[in-house]
This record gives sequence, structure tokens and C-alpha cells, in this order.
Amino acid sequence: MNEAPAHSAFADYLAAHEQKSLLRFLTCGSVDDGKSTLIGRLLYDTKLLFEDQLATLASDSRKHGTAGEDLDFALLVDGLAAEREQGITIDVAYRFFATDRRKFIVADTPGHEQYTRNMATGASNSDLAVILVDARKGILTQTRRHSFIVSLLGLKHVVLAVNKIDLVDYSQQVFEEIVAAYRNFASDFGFETLVPIPLSARHGDNVIEKSTNTAWYEGPSLLQHLDTVEVESEARARPFRLPVQWVNRPDLNFRGFSGTIASGVVRVGDAVVVAGSGATSEIASIVTQDGLLAEAGAGEAVTVTLRDEIDASRGDVIAAADARPEVSDQFAAHLIWMHEEPLLPGRPYLMKIGSRTVGVSVTEIKHRVDVNTFQKLAAKTLALNDVAVVNIATHDPIAFDPYAKVPQTGAFIVIDRMTNQTVGAGMVDFGLRRATNVHWQALDVSKDSRAALKRQRPVVLWFTGLSGAGKSTIANLLEKRLNALGRHTYLLDGDNVRHGLNKDLGFTDADRVENIRRVAEVSRLFVDAGLIVLVSFISPFRAERQMARELMGDGEFVEIFVDTPLEVAEGRDVKGLYKRARAGQIKNFTGIDSPYEAPLGAEITIAGGALSPEAGAEEVLAFLLERGYLT
Repeated sequence: MNEAPAHSAFADYLAAHEQKSLLRFLTCGSVDDGKSTLIGRLLYDTKLLFEDQLATLASDSRKHGTAGEDLDFALLVDGLAAEREQGITIDVAYRFFATDRRKFIVADTPGHEQYTRNMATGASNSDLAVILVDARKGILTQTRRHSFIVSLLGLKHVVLAVNKIDLVDYSQQVFEEIVAAYRNFASDFGFETLVPIPLSARHGDNVIEKSTNTAWYEGPSLLQHLDTVEVESEARARPFRLPVQWVNRPDLNFRGFSGTIASGVVRVGDAVVVAGSGATSEIASIVTQDGLLAEAGAGEAVTVTLRDEIDASRGDVIAAADARPEVSDQFAAHLIWMHEEPLLPGRPYLMKIGSRTVGVSVTEIKHRVDVNTFQKLAAKTLALNDVAVVNIATHDPIAFDPYAKVPQTGAFIVIDRMTNQTVGAGMVDFGLRRATNVHWQALDVSKDSRAALKRQRPVVLWFTGLSGAGKSTIANLLEKRLNALGRHTYLLDGDNVRHGLNKDLGFTDADRVENIRRVAEVSRLFVDAGLIVLVSFISPFRAERQMARELMGDGEFVEIFVDTPLEVAEGRDVKGLYKRARAGQIKNFTGIDSPYEAPLGAEITIAGGALSPEAGAEEVLAFLLERGYLT
């Protein structure tokens, strides 16, 4: 007889819980500032732990804890064995808790410098940042780095949690000195709220309730502030953006565009545009799992149908017709580099922005930001955790907004093409206007007509291998054979090109990337002229050879690996380069102190140590005849 009232009470509880606002926040700071302990304390004091969890915590505290006889609250969050063994957090750990007023999702992010990328991930999904500082240590490099990234990612609300205040005898002077130092360097970050709180996560001072140990402190406790801070999302107030994730065609009578609304509000009858093509229409219907809607807003997963049959596909952005995003293939951005391998300008990467993935390269590093002084420093490459302002070029035009205007369509990640690892994260600053003024000029004489006059199929024959492998010798012999057959060729040799086109480049990894990029672009022009282009370059990196391949059409790139063992190439050493490299007189020499990445799927492999140059040239000629390049 009591089941109905109990069921009703439970239903009322769930309904009330659903109506609560949600605050996403992250904790960040340097190693051992107490981030995990603080989250554990919040979970414990808000009574969101079950009896078995408390028992496990007590057991783990005895085995792994660092708090003496007390419970080690950090162990509630540090769930991975590797973390417990090392005493650090090595991933982003998300936890949920709630009060009578609000629900919370908190991200505990790593403190170690090499895991700054994880911190950026947590910040990108948060409304507020709790930046912890050890009262004994004050402001550290990681404090500055994390604060800068928080500001870059658009977080406007910050709590400066001066933790372990108990270890400095609850000193008001220490607290105020740290707060003054923080306000001084963060004054230009544009935070709407910055609330400093002295606390002890271990003992609970000023975490849930105000502490009598800091009677001089007049502000709120941490939870009191989190419960009341106004951080309502502005996403619905921004222009309407729907990145298309899927074209929904269940039958011939229905064609909808599915995705999660990134920003703004859309209503049936609204005028919209497909950003890339500029095609316009109106919203005919908004379909969801729960039925048809008259209106939908940011964060909602919808399928929209349009009144007109216009073309759109995955990766396109449907936007408000009167507030269109920019469309360009070049833009300026802030970039956080997140990989041990440095960023090299000109190297091809992939970029994922919204639901679209495109080829991309950094064309210029305008400056790197020193996170200690926030000075703008010159840089040719970016190392792990570097933050920089860069210019970026994409293979195809994309739709985007400046991150400050619409974060959802202004944020992107950079992906390594070879490993598929995320290596960078960025925020678009603005489109480069010059990109919209450059268009392909239509020409009446085509590549096919030029090639037909020469009775050949244009192709790039890309010879790669170590210095001394025999690339130039084989390429030279091959060109003589082709010339004798009346074919139209041009040979681009690494040494010769460095006397003119690339004489401004050295031999660092960044310069090597730019060297190959320029040669690849020249090769593409020669192919367009209908020529057979012989390219003889060490070209040590697979990524750049792949970039050159992708510039050409199908069948227009033939990779030829002159596979000569290092000891054979070094034994030839006609120019004495290996000897000088071994003596330390030449830096960044491929095979000695700079790597060579052998091809994984070259069309032709020539055994340079065993085959004569003449035989190698004949092998390539036979390939050209067999594949119909010499018509």
C-alpha cells in the first residue's frame, strides 16, 4: 500500500534533480598541489560515497596513502595503478556530485608538464577553472601555463584555490601575497570572475563550510561559490551553427541533415545557408528522437529538413543565413602543441574542425608565447607544450568562426597523418583575407594537351635515399636514356636546387620540410607542363614524401627508393660529407645525427649496394614502358 507514495516521492526527486543547473569545472595546477585530494574531499563531504567505497578508501589509504592515519581522499580519483605507484594523475578523471541547488561534473587534470594536453582537454569542456596553488610554493610555471591555456580556451570564471594553507599556519600574509602575484600576471586574461580562497583540502578548511582557522577570510567557501556562481552558457545566444554529421536518407521521400547544434537557436521557417557552397533554403522541419520540434538550440541532437533540394554532406556547416561563418583556406590561430615530436612548418598534418577533417599545414609561426613572462618570442619549430600564434593553410576551404565569437566552430585539433595521434589543439583567431583574393585562373591549354604533344604521360619520378646512395647518378643516366628516346624531361637535383630556389634554407628538420615542400610544388608545375620530372632528393621524412604524392594526380607520382646500406654510401663519400659529419663538423646529417625514414610502399626499390647505376636506370625505364608513360 506504500508503493505508490514511495514511487511518487522518487519520481519527484528525479524531476527536481533534472531541473538543477549543471556546472562543469576543472581543477588544475602543478604536481602535488592537491587537486585529487580536493575532489575526494568534495565527494566525501557531500556524502556521495557508498559504504563499500568508504571501506575501499580506508583500505587503500593504509596501503597507498600519503596522509598518515587520515583518509587519503586523492585515492578516490586516482584510480589507475600506474598513478598510485607514481603518486601522480596521468589522465583526465571526471567525477559527478550534486548539492540541493546544482549538479557538478569535475575534471581532475594532470599536473605534470608533459600532460598539459590533458589539461587542455578538460578545460575545453568546462565553464569554470579551479587553479590550485600550494601555499608553500606560490605561483609556479605550471600555474602560469594553465592559467594562460584557460584564458585561451575562453573560460571566464576562475577560482584561485590556495591549498595547504594549514602548512603555513593559516597565514593571511602568505595568502594575500600569492593572490597579489596571481592578479598581477593574470590581469590581461579577461576573466569575468576571479575568486581567491584559502583552503586545506586534506582537513576540509573552506571546502564545504567556512573555517574558523581563517577567521580573517571574508569570502565564500569553495562549494558555496560553486553553488552560486552564474555561468549560464551563452551558446544559445550565438549565431546558429549545425555541423552536419550525417545525411539521413531512410527512403526516397526523406532527406535530412543530422548533427548536434553547436550554437544558437533554429526554428521552422528560418532562412539558412550551407556555408561552403553558399546555397540557401529554409528549415522545413526539426526532427528529434522525441518527435517534431518547432525550435531547437545549442547542444540538442537534431535532424533538419530543408524546403529546397540543396547539396550538403558530412563536414558541411548549416548556418543562419544572416550570420554566416567565414569560409577560407587560410587563417591565423593560437596553437598548443601536444607532442614530443616538434611541429615543423610546411609539414602536412590533418585538422579536425567540427565534423570535418582536412589536410593542413602551418605556413608560418608568427611567435611563441613565453608562459613565464608572456613575451612574444621568435620560433622556427614548436616543442611539447609550446603555445604559439601561427598561420595555417588547409587543402580545401573550410567554414569557421573566430573562437572568441563561436568557440564550437572555432576550435580544432591537429592530427599526425602517419600515427593518427592528436598532436595539437588550436583556436581560430581570424581568417586571412588575402586567401579570398586568390583564385585559380582558367587556362585554355590543358595538362593533357601539353602531354599529348610530347607523346608521354607526365609523371614525377621521386628518387629518395641516403646521401651517396646513387640517386643522382641513376636519375642522370635515366634522363639521358629518355632524352635519346625524344622524351621531354627535367631533372631537379637536391644540390642544384639549393643554389637558387632553396639557397636560403639550412639542414634543420624544419628547413628540410620546407625544402621538400618547395620542390614538390615546382614538380607539380612541371607535371602540369606535361613533363617527366626526375626529382633526386634525400627527402628523409615519409610525411613530406606523402605530401608530394598527394599534390599530384593519380599515377603521377612514382617513388623510387635507392636502397643503399649506410656503410656502402659512407664508403663512397665522394664529397667527404660523412667524414665531416662523423667529426662533428656537419650537424643534422641524414644517417648520422638526423634520421632517414625508409619508404614503406615505394613503387620501385633499387638495391643500390648490389645493382649498377646503369641497371638501376634500366629498371625504371622498363617500369615506365610497361605502365604506358611513354606512349
